[in-house]
Amino acid sequence: MRLTIVAVGKLRPYYREACDDYRRRLQRFATIDEVEIREAARLPEAQQRSREADRLDERLPPRATVIALARQGSSWTSESFAARLDAWLGAGKPLAFVIGGSHGLGDTVLQRATEKWSLGPLTLPHELARVLTYEQLYRGFTILKGMPYHKGSA
Repeated sequence: MRLTIVAVGKLRPYYREACDDYRRRLQRFATIDEVEIREAARLPEAQQRSREADRLDERLPPRATVIALARQGSSWTSESFAARLDAWLGAGKPLAFVIGGSHGLGDTVLQRATEKWSLGPLTLPHELARVLTYEQLYRGFTILKGMPYHKGSA
């Protein structure tokens, strides 16, 4: 299975190190591609989101199931995320997770998304959202494979 993370901006070294660690772990389950697009700086927020959305849209794999990380999305437990991951993988289409920049995602990306995923009500740096995405993907695969990484809730 092929997974793609398409994100706005480059990661600072400590976020990059964390993402690379989870990416290495994920390689036993899937092929992971990561695409970073340039942030559209020095524009009003709406124009920035629109410009970044165009850049993101160009880099999404054709026919992919697109999961947009967005505040207005649904929150899932790790177990329910794993069940969704299983269903997405079962569809046999490429899977793409899209992470916007500091002002979020533009409307065109949100409209293209199959689902919108919220990491919760907290405001997080978009770089940390990428780390959490990698970690939850790894956790989801370990849940599906019955591996001991996920401790679950008591």
